[in-house]
Amino acid sequence: MTSTTAPAAVQLVRDVNRAMIAFDLALGTAAILRPDAALRAIGHAPPSDDARELFRRNGPIWLTFAAAHVMAATRGSARDWWAVAWLRGTEVATDPLWSRSPGIRRAHNRAGLKVAGAFNLALALGAAHVARTVARPGTPPEPGR
Repeated sequence: MTSTTAPAAVQLVRDVNRAMIAFDLALGTAAILRPDAALRAIGHAPPSDDARELFRRNGPIWLTFAAAHVMAATRGSARDWWAVAWLRGTEVATDPLWSRSPGIRRAHNRAGLKVAGAFNLALALGAAHVARTVARPGTPPEPGR
């Protein structure tokens, strides 16, 4: 990446990070309060009771993701961005694996879940880039260091 594209790339990651606050907040809240509707929105067949509750248990996880995105957007320390990179990295394979579920019946919904894995990889790498940028010499040290 050249020095002229690096600031644009960092800004893009910051913009996507802010959008992910809303996305993960909506997904986490819907998973807890309206799991059937959330599953239907992503193309899942009417869930069995155990599938519904397994999906619901992910709600607090996605709300934690939203909180991590908030911290990176507001505090913005290298540590915050590394946390986002790590969290998004944990999601690289989850949606592509889920796309194999017989509950996901339409090809375009399965494809969307596979794209979500690629998106999570891109965001993980982007957040790591921002973390390295924030940690460069001349930037203020993190609190407590």
